[in-house]
Amino acid sequence: MRRPGSKRTRRAISLSILALPALLGGCDMVVMNPTGDIAVQQRNLILFSTGVMLLIIVPVLALTIWFAWKYRKSNPNKVYDPEFDHSTTLELIIWTCPLLIIIALSAVTWTSTHLLDPFRPLERIAPGKPIPAGTRPLEVQAVGLDWKWLFIYPELGIATVNELALPVDRPVHFSITSTDQFNTFYAPTLAGMIYAMPTMKSELNAVLNKPGESWGYSGNYTGRGYSDMRFKLRGVSNADFDAWVAGAKAGGKLDTSAYLALAKPSEKVPVMRFSAIQPGLFDRIVNQCVAPGTPCMVDVMRADALRAAGKPAPQMAPMPAMTPTPALQKSPEEMKGAPPVTKPQEGQPPGSSKPGDPHNRDMSALNPLPGAPRAAQA
Repeated sequence: MRRPGSKRTRRAISLSILALPALLGGCDMVVMNPTGDIAVQQRNLILFSTGVMLLIIVPVLALTIWFAWKYRKSNPNKVYDPEFDHSTTLELIIWTCPLLIIIALSAVTWTSTHLLDPFRPLERIAPGKPIPAGTRPLEVQAVGLDWKWLFIYPELGIATVNELALPVDRPVHFSITSTDQFNTFYAPTLAGMIYAMPTMKSELNAVLNKPGESWGYSGNYTGRGYSDMRFKLRGVSNADFDAWVAGAKAGGKLDTSAYLALAKPSEKVPVMRFSAIQPGLFDRIVNQCVAPGTPCMVDVMRADALRAAGKPAPQMAPMPAMTPTPALQKSPEEMKGAPPVTKPQEGQPPGSSKPGDPHNRDMSALNPLPGAPRAAQA
């Protein structure tokens, strides 16, 4: 006897299954919908690799079902040969097909690794569209801060926070670094993921071929504000890019003091635009010497190399004091709003643990010394 409502339950399940494609239709598969030539080539590489691997996966799954059906117990036409132990034809198929797939994937991986090397200058704007003679790539310096992205256009004298505007069909050369933490510079519609590392500079050559807006972010977890560490990627025409640059030049100055304030950890930072960029700011960020009086790492390493070679080293500014500030002495802004929970509240008596009691300092029960009495370890 069927339970009441079982038909309604099955109908609801069927409707839910039919509704899944509609729900997935709202997903934006940006990796599969690139707007830049490098990202298109990477998308095609993913599709090719997946298709080649499916040449083995699909037949194996199909044969698994076929074998299970053909040799089922109730099949009177099945043939069972207890003496079967080898088939040369079957062995050739089993080993030759995967070997050919591995060879194909290896060849494609080797060639694409060199052709899509992020340090390699672009040779084309799009398929069948070479770079016009005399075209210089747009220089952009990307800096991963906590938790925001700073983009410096050194040739244009502007900088932006959490906004990256690029002219369509113009090659772009990125110089990428980070201040304190490992980040990854990733704009899925533009190109692949490149690490942004403190005291190091990486590179990326890419191009946008279509106007429009998308998002970029860091693919490396960096703490509390990581989920909001996103930037808007805007592809615009040359005329619109010139207008955008003119608007950015109306922003505030990005000198040393402004950068040091910007470099402090902050979350959900809105789009900001700057002009009058301090000369050599990106190189100072890489060398960790933006703050006045801080020696640059490149100078420190050069001096160390001269000393190792027995040569006189140049005089440099002393290294800043690195004495950390105790947590209880930090301001609420430095603690990011978190109260110092270990500090006793005023007007409240100490707890039962009696801070300062010598018995609370006796850890011999946890880690006793061999042959030593407990009293001697207190």
